[in-house]
Amino acid sequence: MLPALSINTFVNAVYDTERTRFEILSGLKTIRTNFHHNRIFPDLNALIELFNTLQSITNSADDLRLKAHRSIKDLNLKERKIIYEETPISDNDFEQIRDLILWSLPHIQDAIEEGKTMFEFVDENLALEVVGILPSYLEEGYVFIPDNTSSVLHLIKYEVSIFTGAGERYRSLKTSVIKSLRQSTIMQPAQNIKLDLVQEFPDLPNPATYSFETDLEFPFHETILPVAKRRLLRYLYS
Repeated sequence: MLPALSINTFVNAVYDTERTRFEILSGLKTIRTNFHHNRIFPDLNALIELFNTLQSITNSADDLRLKAHRSIKDLNLKERKIIYEETPISDNDFEQIRDLILWSLPHIQDAIEEGKTMFEFVDENLALEVVGILPSYLEEGYVFIPDNTSSVLHLIKYEVSIFTGAGERYRSLKTSVIKSLRQSTIMQPAQNIKLDLVQEFPDLPNPATYSFETDLEFPFHETILPVAKRRLLRYLYS
């Protein structure tokens, strides 16, 4: 996330609201430029998180006042705690921050919609296929994802992890690239590549394996990989 688009930007806006508005618009312009160059992440996630946080703050005046006037006073190394100092915030400053947030939300929302449109386009242009026979255990396995910008096929090990946040359980996909094959040298079908992995890594004797295909030549780490991971996670639990 760009410095001009963090929660601290809004908290400190009382010092120069007009300058802060310019910084926010400039930050959003930079993110939109990334979208135009087909780089979706991590900007889209960061924008959505910021938007949700700002909306939540505007729904709670007390929360806004708390975030606006808390500053770090000291560190308690023995207890590993941060000691905060609370300073008063005037009603005028409070309204300035709130007005800035309300002004910024539509601009942030517009950028989010642009990022989501890009995401949906990539998602629609990723074809997912099952490789071989699926086992009953799907939380760990392999996924083959092409990187057309580098003309390679990444063989990736995935593992589903579960974490808890805000009282709810969420799933995420942890991935690690095992090897990358030059697309020009691949002479065997995905099923044979899977069998080679089984022989090389016998700890997964019958792995769930999936393969993606796409003609898109988009950045791999900023777009193809994160969209493919979300697509696979949806497929696993659809």
